[in-house]
Amino acid sequence: MRAGQKRFWVVVALILAGGALVNFWELSGEARIERRPLKEFPAELGGWHRLRPDAKFDAATEAVLKADDYVLRDYGRDGAMASLYVGYYATQRTGATYHSPLNCMPGTGWTLSTPATVTVRPEDGSAAFEANRYVVQNASEKYMLVYWYQGRGRAVASEYTDKLYVVMDSLRRRRSDGSMVRLLVPVRGSEAEAERVALDVAARVSPRLSEFVPN
Repeated sequence: MRAGQKRFWVVVALILAGGALVNFWELSGEARIERRPLKEFPAELGGWHRLRPDAKFDAATEAVLKADDYVLRDYGRDGAMASLYVGYYATQRTGATYHSPLNCMPGTGWTLSTPATVTVRPEDGSAAFEANRYVVQNASEKYMLVYWYQGRGRAVASEYTDKLYVVMDSLRRRRSDGSMVRLLVPVRGSEAEAERVALDVAARVSPRLSEFVPN
């Protein structure tokens, strides 16, 4: 067999193998993962306590988010307040996926400034990870925003890194589930203090999520 013919049949074999893999992936579906609903997320987090009943988005917002489960809750401690949102997606194969605050907040009148990454150090001593940090403002309202992507045993700041892991885990583990975790803290004094509060809450939230957003 000539070299050109050999290469041709190698390419054909690879195409057929790839097609078989895609078909198997589609037919096998995603792995079934047991988890607790986010409404059962702890109301007490190391001195932080739920201030009021959990909030809900309106139907139009829920239709855009397309989250399979979410929690939108305010926590308070010693006069400080932090708003937590966790949106969980059981699968991202169907097109439903996380909505980055960078995409949705500017469309509702918020401006985002002073972007940075910050280090979250979970209170249980598990591995530290990077999260995104912005100052967001709408008229006189000003907040510290900290958010990250968590699921399948990882927590990352980069949306693109998370998408890469989604592809890898879809192939290796038949899983594309995960969440976007967002904290908003009012800036009442310095931005540094608001950031400290957000990181304190993040350190308590992240290690508790595995029951609700499985590793």
